Amino acid sequence: MKARHSLRGAIDLLFSRGSATAETYTRLVLKCVRANDVAAAKRLQSHMDLHSFQPTKTFVHNRILQLYAKYGNLADARNLFDKMPKRDIYSWNSMLSAYAKSGSLEELGTMFDQMPSRDLVSYNTVIAGAVANGCLSKALEAFVKMQEEGLEPSEHTFVSMLQACTRLLNFRIGKQIHGRVVVRNLEGNAFLLNALIDMYAKCSGIDQARWLFDWLVDKDVVSWNLMIFRYLKNGQPEKCIDLFRAMQASGLKPDQVAVSNVISAYFQTGNIVEAKKEFDGIKEKDKICWTTMIVGYAQVGREEDALILFGKMLLENVRPDSFTISSIVSSCAKLSYLYHGRVVHGKAVHMGVVNNLLVSSALVDMYCKCGVTEDARVVFELMPSRNVVSWNALITGYAQNGKDLEALALYENMLQEDIKPNNVTFVGVLSACVHANLIEEGQKYFDSISEQSGTAPTMDHYACMVCLLGHSGCINKAVCLIESMPYEPNSLIWSTLLSVCAVKGDIEHAEMAAKHLFEFEPLSAGPYIILSNMYATSRRWEDVARIRSLMKEKNVKKFPAYSWIEIDNNVHKFSSEDRTHPETQQIYEELNKLIRKLQESGFTPNTKLVLHNVGEEEKFESICYHSEKLALAFGLFKKPNARIPIRIIKNVRVCGDCHEFMKLVSQATGRAIILRDSKRFHHFNDGNCSCKNCW
Repeated sequence: MKARHSLRGAIDLLFSRGSATAETYTRLVLKCVRANDVAAAKRLQSHMDLHSFQPTKTFVHNRILQLYAKYGNLADARNLFDKMPKRDIYSWNSMLSAYAKSGSLEELGTMFDQMPSRDLVSYNTVIAGAVANGCLSKALEAFVKMQEEGLEPSEHTFVSMLQACTRLLNFRIGKQIHGRVVVRNLEGNAFLLNALIDMYAKCSGIDQARWLFDWLVDKDVVSWNLMIFRYLKNGQPEKCIDLFRAMQASGLKPDQVAVSNVISAYFQTGNIVEAKKEFDGIKEKDKICWTTMIVGYAQVGREEDALILFGKMLLENVRPDSFTISSIVSSCAKLSYLYHGRVVHGKAVHMGVVNNLLVSSALVDMYCKCGVTEDARVVFELMPSRNVVSWNALITGYAQNGKDLEALALYENMLQEDIKPNNVTFVGVLSACVHANLIEEGQKYFDSISEQSGTAPTMDHYACMVCLLGHSGCINKAVCLIESMPYEPNSLIWSTLLSVCAVKGDIEHAEMAAKHLFEFEPLSAGPYIILSNMYATSRRWEDVARIRSLMKEKNVKKFPAYSWIEIDNNVHKFSSEDRTHPETQQIYEELNKLIRKLQESGFTPNTKLVLHNVGEEEKFESICYHSEKLALAFGLFKKPNARIPIRIIKNVRVCGDCHEFMKLVSQATGRAIILRDSKRFHHFNDGNCSCKNCW
């Protein structure tokens, strides 16, 4: 910093004195280059122009040109190049480098064609620039042409070409280059061998890449990191961890890149303890380490831990990037934490990344999953550009929130914008048809999948159609569709059929679906519980006992149902008949007051939905104090402002009695209630629900 200040002072002095000698200009140019001071170089050049000084040696201009090219000052570089009285191969190569670094491939090609002569550096610059900017065919073309001109490729040429082969997945040419490397006896070059390892890992197989890695005598950190990363990307986290341990045993200290990769590997194996241990062992954590840990928590369903860690990251003054922000927004979406989501949204605006496609699409998804589709639409409309992920987030969000016709209209708008739909798009579209009970439209969209997306309908699409037919009362047609599928039905198909059978009370087909699910997911409690509940509804207590005995025999654990509500930035969780909350007394008083008020209007709790062979009083206690009702009562007395909606999340499907209860409470209190269960969103307003009693 002191040297740069001294340099600029010298140039200021130059302006005050007038012209200078060639020796002074040359000395100052070299100082600008050594200090990487582009601003000083520009001032110095302007002084030279002002006094009509033209260096007798081309290298003076070349060094300034090199500095401009290095830092992407394309306009300044071109301006200087055009004014140079003499140009040599170095001048031309510097301009090639400037165009390559700025991604101006068309100008790069034009400049290359205009060169009076070319050397190895010229070709290497064009090849590397083409590869860096994804124009791999141009790289191959230049590689062939240089050899036609009698130039022998260097290590740098081979590295760039191997990178091109890796991106193109062209193993044939990659193998030929490997042969050339062997013939030229360049296998001792670690940089080149690392490129070969990467090419083999992506184009041929991880085992061949490992063979090359083991063959390398002097492995550097890059070699280890590359192989560790490739095992991770290849879905082999155990081998990734083993290699990381081998790296430590070799005496080489893993850098933060290696540690971040092994943290991801531990998360993939479900070993969260070891992942945290590695993370805690890093003394100076960079952005990559923090983001890896945050994303890992989110991927294993520990979204709250991800949010806590994000807060610590900010306290450590580590600036998150757009990927970190989008991951945290997605965690807020999964938890339906609206307040936290808004805070992160504000952070994204402050950081200037809110218009990043990844971030803005995640924000659309988050607002939809918090039931605030109006805010989702605002974010969507403000996006400077949109891709299929952005459209999918809003289409699916509308479908989940009961805005079925809006979802379908949005899909038509998407087609008009020439955005090609994908499989996720059609899941959203078909879900909208399910919720709106649009059988003919659903069939039309299903039939158009291949034409519009270019791929055949997937299992997810067939599941949507099974759901649509089943909810419409056409269970036999749904079964026929399953039997005619080009795939073997999976657990998604059978669980969808089981769910619609439960809604329609079709025990025969429910038993068939459950039988398949017992084979697919023998330890999943869902199918056992649904079938048991259907038997209980029909008062088939022996069958209920048989299913429960089967669950006990197979050690199937029932997943506990709970609800949560966000009040004043804090999350409060409730289970059925929960009495652990500090304000339990007020909660039950509020809930009982609501029940009495509704009973005076004719409401009677539907104790038939209590699926246990117990007395009426016990049934009443059981059904009146479900977790979502406790959360509702808590929300009502903590947030008495009638204009503020009550937002509740439940981890399983809301029962029929609670659904009816919410409708009546919304009518009696004038409060909007938004309930997100495992199936969809329910927006209760004035005695009605957005799901139209179909969920």
